[in-house]
Amino acid sequence: MTEFLPQPQPQPEAEQSLRFVQDSFIDASVTGTLFIVATPIGNLNDISTRAIETLQKVHWIAAEDTRHSKSLLNALGVSTPMLSLHDHNEQFRAEQLLTRLLAGENGALISDAGTPLINDPGFHLVKLLRQQKIKVVPIPGASAVITALCAAGLPTNRFSYEGFLPAKSAKRLDVLSALQNDTRTLVFYESPHRVLDSLAAMREAFGAARQMVSAREMTKQFEQFVSGTVDEVLNYYNEHPDKVRGEFVLMVMGAVAQDAPEVTEQDGLINLMLQQALPVKQITDIVSQYSGLKKKAVYNRVLQLKELI
Repeated sequence: MTEFLPQPQPQPEAEQSLRFVQDSFIDASVTGTLFIVATPIGNLNDISTRAIETLQKVHWIAAEDTRHSKSLLNALGVSTPMLSLHDHNEQFRAEQLLTRLLAGENGALISDAGTPLINDPGFHLVKLLRQQKIKVVPIPGASAVITALCAAGLPTNRFSYEGFLPAKSAKRLDVLSALQNDTRTLVFYESPHRVLDSLAAMREAFGAARQMVSAREMTKQFEQFVSGTVDEVLNYYNEHPDKVRGEFVLMVMGAVAQDAPEVTEQDGLINLMLQQALPVKQITDIVSQYSGLKKKAVYNRVLQLKELI
């Protein structure tokens, strides 16, 4: 079925002179502006006045799921025409929207919930518009990542957002294992039908005692944060299957940084084995067992000394 883009309706001259925001308006006779508009992740009251005004005044709204977004826009009193922009049509749609923006129209991009482009479509569109010197203006608001982190009680000075884990168990464990020594707080999204498998994989990769927090149904009536070790959080959801509902944000404390071993007799032993061309892993195993030092610290030291040979 062919989907036709809604055409902008003629507006009175006074209406054309309105400014969306004082510092964001571009003269429609030159080019248009795309506004990236954050929408609520649950509580409708979390949307900003600026976001509502922008959605009311643009010529069109590109939405990930127009049926889902229609309910939100109706609740906000927004009747602006909508069109779809999702993973399967984004590159095709981006060219169409570029043409309309070049003609002077203003548009908005929204996702199903939260801030667009954060694990949602929009990257190809925004990249194209930046390349074509089209102005892209963010209208900030709710984001599940930031909302969860600010109430989790985990370190937030450095964190890494990892998105959704792979669906297949082997790839999921590979991704987590590669992150086991990362010292940043790690943030993941997960769906209810895979959260138990992901928690079990985290226990295997990070260890049962690593601290973490899970968050679900944020800003909604049944918002819940569960804190504890990975093992405790996994056990909680195994014992309370009625709580395995809604979208999850899983936050895992980063690894404790290990200092490199001091320059002692270990360096002499390492150098001796390097000269004998032993593999780095074998040297690491031998020195770690001999000295009692952490393998990660020994491994890094072996690599440092190897570069000096």
